[in-house]
Amino acid sequence: MTRTCIALTGTDRHSFLQNLGTNQVAPGMPPTYAALLSPQGKYIADFFVFEHDDTLIIDVAASHAPTLAQKLMIYRLRADVQIEEAPVFVHLGLGDAPDDGFADPRHSALGWRAYRDTPQEDVPDLVSVRIAHGIPETGIALHADSYILEMGFERLSGVDFKKGVMSAKRGLRA
Repeated sequence: MTRTCIALTGTDRHSFLQNLGTNQVAPGMPPTYAALLSPQGKYIADFFVFEHDDTLIIDVAASHAPTLAQKLMIYRLRADVQIEEAPVFVHLGLGDAPDDGFADPRHSALGWRAYRDTPQEDVPDLVSVRIAHGIPETGIALHADSYILEMGFERLSGVDFKKGVMSAKRGLRA
């Protein structure tokens, strides 16, 4: 599946995404899997987020990138956050992560992800691995009528039920 990366910059980038996503977003955080939900708690988009320099990079399915970017723009309001497409390409692989990559936070069998300046030439076929481990796919199992808990987001480290508690301790808005 084709991926798009969105860059969030600005002084409010952490608290902005912390208030919207299903998982913790804080300075120095490890690469994280999360989702954006509708006010009714239904799936809008799932994504990976990590920090690079002074930018949060969101890795999302290309099919859902325009909707995610639009929702982020709507919720931006007066926050000091700039939202734009990031000029990087997602690379996927099996086995140990290279120096510029990280392990897929959903399941160790899914290998690694890295973000580079050039497209990946030989993309591994992870469909059978994903199916064998019950990892839902954007646009197939994950769609607008999905509730993330029914799709196993807790098992995939995609939701943090203590997020507000942790945010209050760190001084972030919940």
